[in-house]
Amino acid sequence: MACLGVLSSGIVWLCLSIIFMILPIAISDEHENDRQALLCFKSQLSGPPGVLASWSNASQEFCNWHGVTCSTPSPRRVTAIDLASEGISGSISPCIANLTSLTMLQLSNNSFNGSIPSVLGLLGQLNNLNLSMNSLEGNIPSELSSCSQLEILDLSNNFIQGEIPASLSQCNRLKKIHLSKNKLQGRIPYAFGNLPKLEKVVLASNRLTGDIPASLGSSLSLTYVNLESNALTGSIPQSLLNSSSLKVLVLTRNTLTGEIPKPLFTSSTLTDIYLDENNFVGSIPHVTATPLPLQYLYLGGNKLSGTIPSSLGNLSSLLDLSLTRNNLTGSIPDSLGHIPTLELLNLNVNKLTGHVPSSIFNLSSLKSLAMANNSLTGELPSNLGYTLPNIKTLILSNNRFKGPIPPTLVNASNLKSLYLRNNSLTGLIPFFGSLLNLEEVMLSYNKLEAADWSFISSLSNCSKLTKLLIDGNNLKELDLSHNYLFGGIPEEVGNLINLKNLSISNNRLSGNIPSSLGKCVALESLEMQSNLLVGSIPKSFEKLVGIWNMDISQNNLTGKIPDFLSNFSLLYDLNLSFNNFEGEVPAGGIFRNASVVSIEGNNGLCARTSMGGIPLCSVQVHRNRRHKSLVLVLMIVIPIVSITIILLSFAAFFWRKRMQVTPKLPQCNEHVFKNITYENIAKATNKFSSDNLIGSGSFAMVYKGNLELQEDEVAIKIFNLGTYGAHRGFIAECETLRNVRHRNLVKIITLCSSVDATGADFKALVFQYMQNGNLDTWLHPKSQELSQGKVLTISQRVNIALDVAFALDYLHNQCATPLIHCDLKPSNILLDLDMVAYVSDFGLARFVYNRLTAHEDTSTSLACLKGSIGYIPPEYGMRKDISTKGDVYSFGILLLEIIIGSRPTDEKFNGSTTLHEFVHGAFPNNIYEVVDPTMLQNDLVATDVMENCIIPLVKIGLCCSVPLPNERPEMGQVATMILEIKHAASNRHVRLS
Repeated sequence: MACLGVLSSGIVWLCLSIIFMILPIAISDEHENDRQALLCFKSQLSGPPGVLASWSNASQEFCNWHGVTCSTPSPRRVTAIDLASEGISGSISPCIANLTSLTMLQLSNNSFNGSIPSVLGLLGQLNNLNLSMNSLEGNIPSELSSCSQLEILDLSNNFIQGEIPASLSQCNRLKKIHLSKNKLQGRIPYAFGNLPKLEKVVLASNRLTGDIPASLGSSLSLTYVNLESNALTGSIPQSLLNSSSLKVLVLTRNTLTGEIPKPLFTSSTLTDIYLDENNFVGSIPHVTATPLPLQYLYLGGNKLSGTIPSSLGNLSSLLDLSLTRNNLTGSIPDSLGHIPTLELLNLNVNKLTGHVPSSIFNLSSLKSLAMANNSLTGELPSNLGYTLPNIKTLILSNNRFKGPIPPTLVNASNLKSLYLRNNSLTGLIPFFGSLLNLEEVMLSYNKLEAADWSFISSLSNCSKLTKLLIDGNNLKELDLSHNYLFGGIPEEVGNLINLKNLSISNNRLSGNIPSSLGKCVALESLEMQSNLLVGSIPKSFEKLVGIWNMDISQNNLTGKIPDFLSNFSLLYDLNLSFNNFEGEVPAGGIFRNASVVSIEGNNGLCARTSMGGIPLCSVQVHRNRRHKSLVLVLMIVIPIVSITIILLSFAAFFWRKRMQVTPKLPQCNEHVFKNITYENIAKATNKFSSDNLIGSGSFAMVYKGNLELQEDEVAIKIFNLGTYGAHRGFIAECETLRNVRHRNLVKIITLCSSVDATGADFKALVFQYMQNGNLDTWLHPKSQELSQGKVLTISQRVNIALDVAFALDYLHNQCATPLIHCDLKPSNILLDLDMVAYVSDFGLARFVYNRLTAHEDTSTSLACLKGSIGYIPPEYGMRKDISTKGDVYSFGILLLEIIIGSRPTDEKFNGSTTLHEFVHGAFPNNIYEVVDPTMLQNDLVATDVMENCIIPLVKIGLCCSVPLPNERPEMGQVATMILEIKHAASNRHVRLS
């Protein structure tokens, strides 16, 4: 027995010894496994120098690596990786799943691509997965449901598609689900309502369909639901209406129907309700007198009718109330003026009538009051500046207000924007000098007066004023047109030395044009037409060398037209008509182009050459007589010589073409794609049925079809090989698309290089079908399409412009061999279901070869270059070599068309002006008059967006489309500028839609 006891003790001691020997080895193995997993993860990545420099194979202590957190004490295992906003690109390696102790993976705001590895489901300890703001594709792995500890799932701002896995509802600890701004489709999983700890659901900006799940409001923890910008239908489920925890409900921009449920206005928890831009009907529900916590109520852009319920005044905690763009009628209830907390009231674009209740103008909490585009009447209260001490934005344009502008407004020290245009206001313009925060004032189209113009001297005191319509401390834009201003223009106007745009047209101004105006050397646009001005054009105007537009027509001006006007190189629109000018019209500069100079109605003028009905000066007549015989000779000889030269040139050209060997064209590597047959194409298009035809051009026709090898519909471009240049277009497009790859370039699926049923050559390319067609159909919709809501929002236009700019920047600056598109226009910009833009049609594209290889591509010549009228840069018409700056010009015209909504070939531009000149003439102070009216539905949008988005975009379009190529920016700069505009608008919470 004693021996057995000794033996047992020995065995125990031996086992313990083995355990203590193995344990350090196991711990060491786990440590090394984590290190190798990190190195494996790094091997798929690239980034700025230094970001992953510490992740070195020579370094054993990975817990000190940048972005890595380890557990303490020993054994030290990787518990968190945080590499947010580091500029990293590459794919997420499955090796990451070997970090079995990982609790947080934070990779947001980088350039990760590829799909989300399904093996992430093996990370049983993971509670925070954030892969937002990358370029990830593919589906959401259903295996993520195995992450039983997951609390936060953020995959927003990627290109993820497919349906949301219902299995995610197995993650019972989930608190926040953020999947917005992807390409997700299908229904919202019903089982999300069964997640007991769910607090926040954000699925905005996808293409989700179906009803909102009735179970969604079941969670007792749910506080925030955002389903904005999808295609959800049906009504708001009762569970959300009865939720005892929900605070924020955002359902903007869907197709929800029915009436707005009354329980929304009786909820004891809801503070924010955003239901704008749906298809709700009926009237706004009446609410009880019980105090509610509601703070934000947005119902704009629906089909609500009836009057505004007086019971809304019971919402004693309300901060924002927006009922814009409905069909509300009647008067504004007095009860709205008894909400003590109200800061924003937006009633723009309705059918409201009558006087504004005095209680509204007595809301001391108001910061923004917008009631534009109604039929409101009455006078503005004389004490307005005292009763609205916190007011920042006051928008009352396009109504029927009368009486004076209250002088007390100068006491509203926070006032930034004052929109009173297009009313019937009378009296003197107030002295604004004490409003140091004032930025915008619109007073045009009223009946205002100013005898001594003392208000002008006050404007330079407004430290932020940008418009009257002033950057820094000085006025830049002054628009007082279409009023009853009388008397002389004061010399003090010359003190506004940073003035860029002056519009005082259509008033009753008299006297001379002050010579002091010549001190305003920054002046770009001067409009004084339709007044009673006399005297001559001041000599001091010769200093205004930067002026673009001058209109002093329909006055009583006299004297000669100054010669210095012909030296103004930037002047492109000059209107001197219907005055009393006399003498000889200057011959140089702008006067060489009769289409941009108006001088009719001046009976004392004469011209040296024929000029729009102006009689020839006597000197010129005598000169014509002396040289009559020479002119006759030249008229006969020049045509004969010219025709002879042309005929000889054609003969030499065709002789050379016949004698020389046909140049070798770049060959399309058809083995890159899976080739299909003519029979496949015929079957896919139902034998080329006209019902499937979706577009046509000079080289090809495009059909919609279904290929057996492709699950989704495709677009099939069939080349008309009988058309000269079509074969080369096929080769150019094929060669281009196999050499480039970018998310905003159309992707080729396959091709067909075969023979048709008659044995003739047959060429076709197959692309992904774009459900939203091309940009041209959106910018210029037919009447039935417009009635169906086929209208681009400002946000969509900005995104489309940015997509195209990114694509061109890639073609010009990031390809191994730079590529010029040569035919950029709206019909060649395709839009997918999410309105992402893709540049297409590379039939005229040209690679830019260096001098050593230029002989390999005969396309550098413009002999056969075609394009689209209106988008072709002017230098190509002078047979200059093609360049990337040509694409920049086309982009500039395209951008202007996106904002203005007019084609460069519209009849209004024929002969007299161009799209560039038309926009330039309105830029910037009158730009709101020429932009696409479907963008600017109300003055509030104009206030928020015009200065920070539209005007900067128009400026980019004008810079890109200037005549001289070397003055145009590069597409990399253009893309950066548009991106900054988008980010600035987002950071300022500017509403772009």
